[in-house]
Amino acid sequence: MNQVKISRKDLMSVESPGRYVGGEFGSVIKENVLEQLEKTGTCKEVRTAFCFPDVYEIGMSNLALQILYKCLNDMEECWCERVFSPWVDMDAVMRKSNIELYSMESKSPLKDFDVVAFTLGYEMCYTNVLQMLDLGKIPFRTKDRKENDPIVVCGGPCAYNIEPMADFFDLAMMGEGEELIVEVTKIIKKYKDEGKKDRKKLLVELSQLEGVYVPSLYEPVYEDGRYVGLNKLHESAPDTIRKRIIKDLDNVPYPTNPVIPNIRIIHDRAYLEIFRGCIRGCRFCQAGFIYRPVREKSSETLCRQGIEIEHNTGYDELGILSLSSSDYTGLKELTDGLLEAFEGRHTSLSLPSLRIDNFALDLMEKVSQTRKSGLTFAPEAGTQRLRDVINKGICEEDIMKSLSLAFAGGWSTVKLYFMLGLPTETMEDVEGIADLARKIEKLYFDVCREQGIKARRPEITVSTSMYIPKPFTPFQWEKQNTKEEFLQKQSHLRSLLKSKNIKYIWHDVETSLWESVLARGDRRLCDVIEDGYRKGCFYDAWDDHFKYDTWMETLTEHGLTWEMFAKGFDVDDEHLPWEHIDVGVNMSFFKKEREKAYREEITPPCRTKCSACGAQCFKVGECYAPK
Repeated sequence: MNQVKISRKDLMSVESPGRYVGGEFGSVIKENVLEQLEKTGTCKEVRTAFCFPDVYEIGMSNLALQILYKCLNDMEECWCERVFSPWVDMDAVMRKSNIELYSMESKSPLKDFDVVAFTLGYEMCYTNVLQMLDLGKIPFRTKDRKENDPIVVCGGPCAYNIEPMADFFDLAMMGEGEELIVEVTKIIKKYKDEGKKDRKKLLVELSQLEGVYVPSLYEPVYEDGRYVGLNKLHESAPDTIRKRIIKDLDNVPYPTNPVIPNIRIIHDRAYLEIFRGCIRGCRFCQAGFIYRPVREKSSETLCRQGIEIEHNTGYDELGILSLSSSDYTGLKELTDGLLEAFEGRHTSLSLPSLRIDNFALDLMEKVSQTRKSGLTFAPEAGTQRLRDVINKGICEEDIMKSLSLAFAGGWSTVKLYFMLGLPTETMEDVEGIADLARKIEKLYFDVCREQGIKARRPEITVSTSMYIPKPFTPFQWEKQNTKEEFLQKQSHLRSLLKSKNIKYIWHDVETSLWESVLARGDRRLCDVIEDGYRKGCFYDAWDDHFKYDTWMETLTEHGLTWEMFAKGFDVDDEHLPWEHIDVGVNMSFFKKEREKAYREEITPPCRTKCSACGAQCFKVGECYAPK
């Protein structure tokens, strides 16, 4: 068995050596597989390296990693181990000392695995994929890999437009992976049993699974510098790739005994995922469409899982996870059940993603009995006109009423999320953000005076991100604001938010500009991304490591520009690089929603009225859309 050796001296020379040592409570060691590897150097099981292309503390905060780690390790024919992107100091040590990238569980070199599987949650991690392949001694491109090289796969939200990274992955998995990753593993097991004789045949067979996209079975076509579609290179390759959906969340595997990290991580708590999908239909939100239809877990299942997690992990905080927690129909039963179970145990609940129009004082009081923290809301836009454009579905009265309840209940810390650059946005809409923040500031003091509460200094944080028109939304055809437009809006808003009670923070503009290229790009970017990596670009998600000028120069060297990808697409006369992927929501629905946005018309939530988006219907009361 090959095992990577790293000296104590090397480990102690880097920041947070706990990122690289493994041995965590809850990690899976399959002794029977280890015994085979030590005796013969090989094993009959499929060895899968689950790769997270970012630092350990972020990867270990990722629920998908824990879920799929469990799914694979529950299989007798598979052993799944974890691999994380080394931080820049460890990267330098590994290159200097010729240390290959290795797994946390067995310290095996990445190239010794049968499958190397990446989860892609953010476009800015793309070069870290190349970093990990590079340190793992695995050829970057599918066309350069041999029979004994690992099968390199990916999944996650970014897989829905994997074209900018298509040349680097043997296959991409679309949709929810709990069932699909098991099916893929079983086919790879057969390939391994047969002696890894025909890699292309394997990929063709995998392409027949619903939810599997094999990029090498297609080639892109361009005319006059514009993408016009894909040509199939194999007759059995599907014309469209439909995402996979888990129908029954109550019976899907869930990690109630997860891996407990050695060091403090970004989200250092346990999580309960209460449902998938969203009923709201915010037109800017990719997640709200790609995760349709809405499917809930029962409150009984969730209470049982929550109690097991708290018992098995020792975490003193349990996060309730979904796109809009207050839309969960069993929220009262769930919170009552968990709070009763945790009484006297100093374990708190956190409820992110609460909708302002569903917010209730009694729920706030329940979940804050053990720990009262700040509130986070996302009005997204500063004026009612723009909130209607994006189908946010709330008005200023909803916002003020909800915050009145919160302030009366003793809260004084509020964080408000907005976006700059939304379609049809004017400077008046930008000024509306400052107007709303000042109204909230005044409201706090008014409520304290009326309720006889001693007013403390409120902490009101206004945060703005740069809007990126993402695939599979009604705004996927829109152009993005330019750098100059974004900076002008940021500067103007900053000049309006001068109160000592209001703090303004903003996202980096240049990062958002490059993210837009990656989110909306095609295969021409594969060469750009590889060249950028070779010039030293990785950890792009970290502001102090992002090299905007290098990326713009590299685009130019390949005859491309930012404008080519950010200018927008003609709705009737241009093909989208992702149109061969079927997320279950019809393109005709997206077009109708775009038209309604420009008319400033609201589409009601799915539970109020079905809008026939095309999402699959599994159970009455969850998704009513006809197929």
